[in-house]
Amino acid sequence: MNLAQVDRVPTRKHLAPSRAQDESANVLTGSLPKGLALLDILSRDDAPMGVTVLARHMDMPKSGVHRLLQVMRSLSWVRQTPTGEYECTLKLWELGQRMANRLDLRRAAAPAMRGLAARTRETILLSILDGTDVLYVEVLDSPQPVRAYTRPGDRAPAFCMATGKALLAYAPAAVVAAAAERFEVFTSLTITTREQLDKELERVRRKGFAVNRGEWSGGVRGVAAPIFDSRDQVVAAISVGGPGERMTEAAVRQIAPLVMEAAATVSGELGHRE
Repeated sequence: MNLAQVDRVPTRKHLAPSRAQDESANVLTGSLPKGLALLDILSRDDAPMGVTVLARHMDMPKSGVHRLLQVMRSLSWVRQTPTGEYECTLKLWELGQRMANRLDLRRAAAPAMRGLAARTRETILLSILDGTDVLYVEVLDSPQPVRAYTRPGDRAPAFCMATGKALLAYAPAAVVAAAAERFEVFTSLTITTREQLDKELERVRRKGFAVNRGEWSGGVRGVAAPIFDSRDQVVAAISVGGPGERMTEAAVRQIAPLVMEAAATVSGELGHRE
């Protein structure tokens, strides 16, 4: 029984060998490596750098460096100072920070996940919001032979998952609207209208936890709670998932406080204070 399914993306093996080789050659000899090298050079120096200095570092003509800078500037990776020199924007820092947060999140959540697994003997999942999907970044499998099954890297539509609802409940309105545009019926219990979704998200904010009643896979249910960081932003959700015959309404009532406790513990590890 799966809590999530992997989205399959066409890979290069579907291309003719000669075309794949040509594409690889173009990437390796084209602007991408040069753009990355440019960012690397700019990020290593505390002061902005001019075209002449960059051209010397990159062993490129100044005209080529200038064209590359204009492309990177149009994509908001670099900016030009009033004196005509160039420096990295905060976009590079934001990218690195997102990856660092993801790694810190798994480390911060590990003890609470193990504790929750020991107390419930069900599958424990740590998820983040990726667009309008939940992306599973860590999973602890239940030791029981019949269990909810998913893998790190799997994803599912946020609107029909416990972790997804926990995340959407605190997401910007535009994200919730985008999620609502992806409504699809998976089971007889799947949310299918914006009104239903809004009521469900309000319930999550009021109670502090979210429930998947079998809306993605009829045989699997889950309970999730949001994880906050030091800025009081919801950055992830932790959940308990299991087969419906064990995850009864009575079991959900018992497990929900444990999930919220685990979420609060992880939030504290990330610097959140009530």
